[in-house]
Amino acid sequence: MSTTLRLPGRIETPAAPGPGPLSGNLLRALELTVGRRMESLLAGDHRSSLLGRGTELAQVRPYRPGEDDVRQIDWNVTARMFEPHVRVQLAERLLVTWVVLDVSPSMGFGTAERRKTDVAEGAALALAYAATRRGNRLGVITFGDGDLRALPPRQGRAGMLALLLALRREEPADADVGSTSLGQVLARTARLARQRALVAIVSDFRGPRDWRRPLLDVLGRHDVLAIEVRDPREQELPRMGELWLVDPETGRQLRVDTSSARLRERFASAAATERADLAHTFAALGVPHVMLSTSSDWLRLLADFLRLRRKRR
Repeated sequence: MSTTLRLPGRIETPAAPGPGPLSGNLLRALELTVGRRMESLLAGDHRSSLLGRGTELAQVRPYRPGEDDVRQIDWNVTARMFEPHVRVQLAERLLVTWVVLDVSPSMGFGTAERRKTDVAEGAALALAYAATRRGNRLGVITFGDGDLRALPPRQGRAGMLALLLALRREEPADADVGSTSLGQVLARTARLARQRALVAIVSDFRGPRDWRRPLLDVLGRHDVLAIEVRDPREQELPRMGELWLVDPETGRQLRVDTSSARLRERFASAAATERADLAHTFAALGVPHVMLSTSSDWLRLLADFLRLRRKRR
């Protein structure tokens, strides 16, 4: 069984193919994996606004025949009031997911089956599908185009629709807009996410590393997933003669001769060092990190990654 995620109002083209077909079995596995991961993370760790089964007392009120569980009767209060009263407790968990999505110009790059923005949007939609299926709440923050947008957590289908609305973009923003850094968006996330949550950052993590301190602040209260999106040509240059390389974030151009084996080796070495440094940073902070490629089955990689993380917990 398979299905396809499409954004309302967007026409998929060879230049903008979208996330691609998604396996229904993988989506269901992802739903189960994310749900269990969040339950193990959040159970009993924070105050919930929902009333239900739990360990923290919310109120004591008169017993309602046919509605209340007789096992919840508070016999001490009942004896004092000469009327049956029940203990109403706070639910132990209210599951919240925040998707922090990079829409900066560099995400528009792609030389394989799809662009980085297509993979990022697919990962965001898959996480939203998993996080909202049982009425849990989803919040969305998009950044990187100079206009940070935050949609507060919404329950179930409303949360999914909020994400679809945030993703209704024909193309990544132009490079001259003035990007919003990841450090800024994480500082904003720490202020917005007041209730303990799962924060999934979907980005290529290009640009200044100004996000370590804000990420530590987010980690102080929340669990974080780092989902990195890359294209094969960001790791190695093809032998194609003279090329103009353009930095989509700044517009800076550089003319290079890719027929030079030494140049290609230096490029690949620098790219490998950058990736290793990024992975080391996440490992040092204790942040689970996965890299999704524009040339791979990104959904299966994401599902396998989360399944493995759940087994390790």
